[in-house]
Amino acid sequence: MATIRIGSCSWKYDSWEGLVYSAAKGINFLEEYAAKYDTVEVDQWFWSLHGPDKITLPRPDTVREYVAAVPSDFLFTVKAPDSVTLTHYRQKRKADPLIENPHFLSTEMFFRFLDTLTPMHPLLGPVMLQFEYLNRQKMPDRGLLFDRLGEFLSLCPKDVPVGVELRNPKWIDAQLFALLEEQGSFPVFLQGYYMPPVWEVAGRTEDGRTEGGRTEGGRTEDGRTAVIRLHGPDRKGMEERSGLRWDRIVEARDEDLERIVTLARGFASQGVDVFLNVNNHFEGSAPLTIEKLVHLLETQG
Repeated sequence: MATIRIGSCSWKYDSWEGLVYSAAKGINFLEEYAAKYDTVEVDQWFWSLHGPDKITLPRPDTVREYVAAVPSDFLFTVKAPDSVTLTHYRQKRKADPLIENPHFLSTEMFFRFLDTLTPMHPLLGPVMLQFEYLNRQKMPDRGLLFDRLGEFLSLCPKDVPVGVELRNPKWIDAQLFALLEEQGSFPVFLQGYYMPPVWEVAGRTEDGRTEGGRTEGGRTEDGRTAVIRLHGPDRKGMEERSGLRWDRIVEARDEDLERIVTLARGFASQGVDVFLNVNNHFEGSAPLTIEKLVHLLETQG
């Protein structure tokens, strides 16, 4: 039976004291978090590409620490390192020339990353490939990306659920969804920044369905999965308005939440497991947004 899991993007915020945590310090944050929620997004390993000869991957002791802190039915969603998804090294200045990243869509690098997560594999939900907006300098056309992506996904291990988040809105359509389905992958939908609403993007398939074909790790029998990541349109503005205290709703987005829950329920009715990953920047407090989502799931007809 398909499930809808709701969790936050990252978890260690002392301003969640009283909402999630018993204290602002001196506790095992993840252990207390996992007593309340059944999934979380790990984004700390995304920032991995620091130069031609410097790439950081997860520390084995950190992975073991996270696994020990959660129950056996908990699932992590993990952002893959940007060393795999960046086409070029980050420039210090816009005027600096682009330098190609030799690890872009490298299965060797991806396998190294997965090896570091070995203790987490039984609790591993979606591993997400997050791409930046790709201009013509970085990617001349989407056909080139889709060819590279298809080859990469075809070589990924079949017991690891791999999702793809693109930030080029015009490239997200039935052709992309067909490619992902063919390779046993699935879409990661982003609500926020300059992206169209997720309910519009998800409707770009030919038949309204979203599928994937992987078969292990707590997913439905045929492995269909979708991830919806809730970010707001103005990250910097939300940080200024919240004062970086994430314990109150700064800007309510109730209509968006209603439509997102309708979308998630529609996926689940088709046998698609759904992960709703909520960022503080969406409304100002991920735990309070999650409360709204849970209420809507319980009451929406």
